[in-house]
Amino acid sequence: MGPGAAVPAPRAGALARVLPLPIGRPTRWSTPRLVRALTALCLVALLAAGTAAAGVLTGARADTDAIGHRDARQAARAADLYFALSDLDAQAANLLLLGADPDFSSLRRQTLDSYEQRRAQADADLQQAAEAAAGDPAGQRAVQTVLGQLGGYEALVARAELLEEQAGAPAGQPSAAALDAYRQATDLLRQRLLPAADEVGAASGATVDRVYAGGRDGLATGWWWLLGTGLLALAALAGLQRLLAVRYRRLVNPPLAAVTLLTAVALAVGLHLVTRADDHLVVAKSNAYDSVIALSRARAVAYDLNADESRYLTDPARAAAYQQSFLDKTQAVARVDGATLADYNARLATAAGRHRADHAAVPFGGFLGTELRNITFPGEQEAAERVLAAFQAYQLDDRRIRELRDAGRLKEAVTLNTGLAPGQSNYDFERLGRAIGDTIDVNTRAMDDAVAATDSDLDTTTATLGALALAMALALTALGVRPRLREYR
Repeated sequence: MGPGAAVPAPRAGALARVLPLPIGRPTRWSTPRLVRALTALCLVALLAAGTAAAGVLTGARADTDAIGHRDARQAARAADLYFALSDLDAQAANLLLLGADPDFSSLRRQTLDSYEQRRAQADADLQQAAEAAAGDPAGQRAVQTVLGQLGGYEALVARAELLEEQAGAPAGQPSAAALDAYRQATDLLRQRLLPAADEVGAASGATVDRVYAGGRDGLATGWWWLLGTGLLALAALAGLQRLLAVRYRRLVNPPLAAVTLLTAVALAVGLHLVTRADDHLVVAKSNAYDSVIALSRARAVAYDLNADESRYLTDPARAAAYQQSFLDKTQAVARVDGATLADYNARLATAAGRHRADHAAVPFGGFLGTELRNITFPGEQEAAERVLAAFQAYQLDDRRIRELRDAGRLKEAVTLNTGLAPGQSNYDFERLGRAIGDTIDVNTRAMDDAVAATDSDLDTTTATLGALALAMALALTALGVRPRLREYR
């Protein structure tokens, strides 16, 4: 090219290939690139929503299984073990209390049968507790303590009974040797066996509380994750459809419309299932399980205080200690602050009267107060009211027993304490036990129903339908954009 000749201007395309674009200059996305990007966003959002739904619902199923099928059952069995051991000692005390008096021969046989039944129940509960504590070192140690000491307890009771038979002692006046053997037995039970049984229950109860708290947190977080990813998927699908409508001048893309509708329905169903799972978890644990445990503990402590009543008559040297123990356990069942044994019945009657006038008012505490503040299910109020009435009747019997003993009418006190006729202590105590059992049954059925509802909601059918919906959404999304992209090939 000669001097002075004009230099031809380079083509824009060539210049763009050799020179970088200025910083900050916007790039122009082609239609295929926009379609591919939005399609990828739709697919990622759909997968994220599906993963969030699967994660939260799988976690809900696992947490409900843990509480309803395992941990709550273990805690209830531990409370049942405590109850069986407490009544075992109550029956042992009654055997010693009845002595060789021929007037009590029939009652003695019945008491011995009850002792054997409770021993079998304790053995069964121990076996189940040992199986349940397989993965819990603390629970295993507690179970091993009970297993190791229960045989020694039973041997001491057997020795006390043998010595009592040999002495032929009258009712309420066991021989010194028999009383010493029984003291060793009941001390072993109260100082080693019952605390170990309580430890088994505490470990299971702590697991239930931990799983419940984690489960509810997971459901709350999962609900928001599902909502966020689901809305993102819907927004991405709406953007993709708008892009196709504008760039390709098509009013609607049938596959993408179907995906949008399917995603909206699946999101609504998923959020509903998460909400239902949370509701069922609250019913199973907070409404039902908490009442079951409170009532189970009330029953166990009640049987232990019933044993204190018999110990009080059996062992005069320790009568004051057993009387205080009786009051402490009475307060554990239905606490009336500041009450003594002398005024407890009157003060409980006043509190109970206020409660019966307005069931929302529960002016006493303890396990029974906990239950009456947690009335949730049909028939539960009536059953719990029977517990309160029976507990009051039993407490009145106890004061009459103490009055008879203080008046020197020991045999009448023993008769009232051990008798099974209406108006006698063990008759009213059996009514209390049945009332507690009935109230436990109401809550147990409700817990089982809530767990079963979650099992039904989140079964394999639900999982399969969810997976199919996700696969269909992904496939329809690809099907909706494929014809448009093929136009650029």
